[in-house]
Amino acid sequence: MRMLAAIMVAAALAAGPAAAKSFAWAFNADVLTLDPHASNNTFTNAFLNNVYEGLTRHNAKLEIEPALAERWEIVSPTVWRFHLRRDVVFHDGSPFDADDGLFTWARLNTPGALVRRTIGAVTEVRKIDACTVEFVTSQPFPVLLFALTHFFVMDREWSERVGATTASDLSAQRESPAARQANGIGPFRLVAREPDTRTALEANPRWWDRPLHNLTTVTFQPIRAAATRTAALLSGAIDATVEIPPQDIPRIEQNPNLQVVQGPELRTIYFGFDHFRDELLDSDVKGKNPFKDRRVRQAVYQAIDVEAIRRSVMRGQSWPAGMMASPLLNGAPADLNARLYPFDPEASRRLLAEAGYPEGFSVGLSCPNDRYVYDERICLAVIGMLGRVGIRVQPQIEPLNVWSRRVNTHDVSMFMLGHAGLPLIDAWYVLSEVIKTKTAATTGRLNSGRYSNPRIDELTQAASRETDEAKRRALMREAFALEREDIAHVPLHQQPIVWASRRGIELAQAPDNRLRLRLVRMP
Repeated sequence: MRMLAAIMVAAALAAGPAAAKSFAWAFNADVLTLDPHASNNTFTNAFLNNVYEGLTRHNAKLEIEPALAERWEIVSPTVWRFHLRRDVVFHDGSPFDADDGLFTWARLNTPGALVRRTIGAVTEVRKIDACTVEFVTSQPFPVLLFALTHFFVMDREWSERVGATTASDLSAQRESPAARQANGIGPFRLVAREPDTRTALEANPRWWDRPLHNLTTVTFQPIRAAATRTAALLSGAIDATVEIPPQDIPRIEQNPNLQVVQGPELRTIYFGFDHFRDELLDSDVKGKNPFKDRRVRQAVYQAIDVEAIRRSVMRGQSWPAGMMASPLLNGAPADLNARLYPFDPEASRRLLAEAGYPEGFSVGLSCPNDRYVYDERICLAVIGMLGRVGIRVQPQIEPLNVWSRRVNTHDVSMFMLGHAGLPLIDAWYVLSEVIKTKTAATTGRLNSGRYSNPRIDELTQAASRETDEAKRRALMREAFALEREDIAHVPLHQQPIVWASRRGIELAQAPDNRLRLRLVRMP
């Protein structure tokens, strides 16, 4: 009996470490900072959401659900009241209450806090009692619940103790102590941070929510080279990678111990035009801008064979788009996603002749070669397609830093770009950032072609204030329909998200391309 008991104890001790679920994963870049308010980088903010939490959150279906606020109501068109969860603690055991919400708001308004822009029209956060706060906005702000997914709450007492009351300023290379240490409230807490090498987390045993994950420890490694990431997965050095090149898919699928997880990303890839200049920068047409003629824009549209691109360039992994917003975005009018015109080179030639360009014309096309999935290959394919109808393209295929400077300074005649509706995950954000007239203030920041339609501007502005969701969607639908009919841009497709992991791991992939560790389960 004693021997049997000893064997049982030894077995139990042996089973202990085996029961721990350690998860190692990689991405092509490191987290820029651990400061939850200092970055507008999508990957950094997604990673930090495993450590810090907002008042609301998105689930794997991108639906809004309560997080640190358990419920809310609209007191008036510009006042929202949030009821905070009770008995919630930060990673160091400090209690969470309304004072931490007010401190977080104050910190979001310090220099360097790039997340402030995401919070939008909020002008004040005020305390009602220890578990109730009100958010006051300058106008009705229907996407507040989406914005508050980025209201990452920090502990006032801890921040004061470590000297982290102001946000890091990445542009000025000024770090807060919160850039390298963390005291969040989320499902995982920081264990170690080695920039450009690894960041280690462990499960928070006092997390307020019921864990759906079964992880004990998590190690994140930035591995910049795609071939090295794939090799690390194949060798078993990591359990998952949340970015692999599509050309590596067959190699991974041939391994019985691995799996590929893929689906459409929210990002819509499109081509845009210079709508602003009276004469294009890079063209043999002098004294006028061909792209100001809708017939020319339609000619470009019908010269591009999106199915051929999907089949031959994207290896079958793209979802052709008929509008500028993914149908998976909140509020997007999915019925507009069918292509407006079919691929028809003869129609393109006819339209060009009607517009006064029977022999076609030359134009520059700006494309990145390291930003989107197969971006350079797509542009080369499109250059060939446009050439067949008489549009002679001067390629401007450049690295990300050169290309981004070009599109941000309007140094373009025709260009490739993409937008995912992030960080709000709402179709209105596409209208506001990409389609609305660019102003010196806050709108049209990614309107690189400086397209302008006063009616779309009116509709976008009205949608930004409309709290009745049905009415808001109707306003956005009209705006997207007008842009679509005007062929202000040529939407191409939603590109794929391609992740891979050891077989049996549940990654809960979502179209916003964010790995939510709270939903990951190991076999």
